[in-house]
Amino acid sequence: MKTSLTVSRVLRDRDARLCLTAVVVSGFGTSSLWLASGIWVKDMTGSDGLAALCVLAMWAPALAGPALGTLADRVRRRPLLITLNLGLAGLLLVLLAVDSPGRLWLVFAVLLVYGAAGTVHDAAESALVTAAVGPGLLADFNGLRMTLTEGMKLVAPLTGAGLYAACGGRAVACLDAVSFVLAAGVYALLRTDGERPAASGAGWWRETVEGVRYLWGLPAPRRLVAAGGTTMLLTALASTTVYAVVDRLGHSPACTGVLYAVQGAGSVTVGLLAGPALRRLGERRFAAAGIALTGVAVAARAVPWDPVAAASSAAAGLGLPCVLIAALTAVQREAPGPLLGRATATAHTLLFTPNVLGLALGAGLVERAGPGLLLPLCAAALLGTAAVLAAQRADSAARTASRSASDANPA
Repeated sequence: MKTSLTVSRVLRDRDARLCLTAVVVSGFGTSSLWLASGIWVKDMTGSDGLAALCVLAMWAPALAGPALGTLADRVRRRPLLITLNLGLAGLLLVLLAVDSPGRLWLVFAVLLVYGAAGTVHDAAESALVTAAVGPGLLADFNGLRMTLTEGMKLVAPLTGAGLYAACGGRAVACLDAVSFVLAAGVYALLRTDGERPAASGAGWWRETVEGVRYLWGLPAPRRLVAAGGTTMLLTALASTTVYAVVDRLGHSPACTGVLYAVQGAGSVTVGLLAGPALRRLGERRFAAAGIALTGVAVAARAVPWDPVAAASSAAAGLGLPCVLIAALTAVQREAPGPLLGRATATAHTLLFTPNVLGLALGAGLVERAGPGLLLPLCAAALLGTAAVLAAQRADSAARTASRSASDANPA
């Protein structure tokens, strides 16, 4: 009942419905491309390293998120999103010129620009959603957005890989280009452009710093973003054991696909429950509960038994998105409109950059430590992160009461 209420609350709102449609359409194309681009490079060069660079090229611009997000605060958000989507559609057509290994540099150049534009796109979209949807629907919208995004990750990469196998990389590029054109059309139907940006005489760097400082000065978003970044670091570190876990179970490496699919199903489910859960628990307790569940799931993954492995993957899928949804909702709720693009981009950088660091660190540790040691350590750290986050409100309240008592009884 609550799940159907969450969906209906969002879908009854015209602008929320349009924003979700744009997310689904453009996200489908992106999810199709990220896998197909690696396959394309691998086929043309035979190099695993170059194929892996495709994902790095798309992720790398997120490191400059605070600076790129400043653009989303300098212009009207809806026209910016329309322009970005149309620009990305045109950019992808450059890939039609890739017909030999000598032109593979075009793939990496396109993916790098693609990632930078995507960082600006996410910041502008978050700010526009806040204006279009309203505070009462933010939690439901973000939860349903997570459901649709994770659902696409189960379908779109397979679609992209299948289209690549049948027609080649150029066909996947065209599919993604069409998805961006359609998304631009959906954004054009929105009734709001978001807040008009205030004129500012400050330079780009000062505006970027202002956004970072403002976000870090908001206690609730700061704590959630810090907990989310720590969670992403630890879960990325734990995820590098997945092939060793499958090997201990006595299965082939292909079995990892089953575990990822089960985890994706868990993430789809939690997105439907996020709205009601956030209203009942609040952002901090919802995030702490999700991190704790993730910690338990990571610990259980060390048990070499198929049912436990499947259950732990489902639990991780349920738990991990909680802190991400809570953090983004808190930023959208508390950051003012003129700063929301920078604040969102900064939050994304702090949340997702640790994922890359965790993967790199785990790649160096997994051979030495193995899942029997690495997973329990990551689980303990996750449970500690959840405990610290859950205790922060009580500590904050105690400090506030202490300050009030000191003010009332000056020396």
